[in-house]
Amino acid sequence: MDIPFSRSKNGVTINIRVQPRSSKKAIEKIEGDVVRVKLTAPPADGEANAQLIALLSKELSIRKSAFSIIKGQASRNKVVEVQIEPGEADSIKTRD
Repeated sequence: MDIPFSRSKNGVTINIRVQPRSSKKAIEKIEGDVVRVKLTAPPADGEANAQLIALLSKELSIRKSAFSIIKGQASRNKVVEVQIEPGEADSIKTRD
């Protein structure tokens, strides 16, 4: 699945809509330029944010330290920045 992104000065940004306290954790679907993600963690004490970064890291095969939530720390709508080289941006896909 191709992940929609926008280029930023440090890499790329991904718009994400999170559903915490779900029965599973997965990248659910793409709606326009928004990636819908289900998480099992509750939206308290940063647990859902940490699980989101871990899930994105695993699914996109990019190290966790490359991800940062730049907007929406306490919201379901988030903007995540991924610090990668410009040439790597075109290959952002989930594992199939």
